[in-house]
Amino acid sequence: MQSPRIIISGGGTGGHVFPAIAIADALRQLRPDAEFLFVGAEGKLEMDRVPAAGYKIEGLNIAGFQRSLSAKNLLFPFKLFSSLLKASSIIKRFGADVAVGVGGYASGPLLRVAASRGIPSLIQEQNSFPGVTNRLLSRKVRTICVAYEGMERWFPAEKIVFTGNPVRKAVTEIKGKKAEAAAHFGLDADMPTLLVIGGSLGARTINQSIERALDHIEASGYQVIWQTGKNYDEQAKEALAGGKYPRVKQLAFIDRMDFAYAMADAVVSRAGAISVSELCLAAKPCIFVPSPNVAEDHQTKNAMALTEKDAAVLVKDADAREALPEAIDELMNDAALRSRLSANILKMARADAALDIAKEVLKLAEEGKK
Repeated sequence: MQSPRIIISGGGTGGHVFPAIAIADALRQLRPDAEFLFVGAEGKLEMDRVPAAGYKIEGLNIAGFQRSLSAKNLLFPFKLFSSLLKASSIIKRFGADVAVGVGGYASGPLLRVAASRGIPSLIQEQNSFPGVTNRLLSRKVRTICVAYEGMERWFPAEKIVFTGNPVRKAVTEIKGKKAEAAAHFGLDADMPTLLVIGGSLGARTINQSIERALDHIEASGYQVIWQTGKNYDEQAKEALAGGKYPRVKQLAFIDRMDFAYAMADAVVSRAGAISVSELCLAAKPCIFVPSPNVAEDHQTKNAMALTEKDAAVLVKDADAREALPEAIDELMNDAALRSRLSANILKMARADAALDIAKEVLKLAEEGKK
């Protein structure tokens, strides 16, 4: 087959952008001669992260439809129309053999145009409860790669391929890194460690729960890597001022997640699909506090897919300020529980997800060449 020309669209959050890059990296591994073009939403995360990963990207002037009453919704039809026109121009100019959508604002217009032009198309759904865009696109694309069982409730069963979620290999390659990780964070490699993560912006409820429990944590005999996100950074620094809590290492952003996972004996996290997939591969016992501020409450459904198999602990966001410290204590003080959760969450890991998706993309690219 001649060099495949692959267009990948979507983004808006790291949960869409990083899987897209992981898929492209896997495709490049299988076909070093492949040509790529990413299409994202102007002003969003992908416009910086994709070029940093070594790929070209073009932007559409598109934004999501607000579920609450908003003047921004008046502009939505115009932005959608202009995005469809630009997507058509991009596809014609690039000459794609296959189109891949990973979810997010730009995915809808690009995949809609590609499918209407007869270009073989694939979508990758990260969550156990699919978003509106992918549910609509599922009628038009040829292949749907999913990460959870039971997705035939939402998608045509004959199009579904169970692959798992693609994650960056470097993030979950943690074996033998604990001493280096301890030095990186300035922590004790021999002391039990709790990792608290809440995304690049931060998880307010998780952060408030940890802040309220700082005195208890300091007296409990374990250390904490506390990733607060940029929105909570200053408040957390104030709470830790004066060196009162030397066992707590606070960062707005963790640039070496492999080191963070290598250090962690247990993890508190939101339940975004990619975070869940990384934690499965890292085999970490987890307490998930799903965000209530996401479409269709899909984070709760992601977490429940694990808790139903005794692979994680779920604490509701509304209960977290009171219940999270107690759940942390129970997990940190019960080695048998940690061992059981670790073994069960590892069973749900899909180490070759990106390569499996890449193979499906290349199958469609061959069809596009015919």
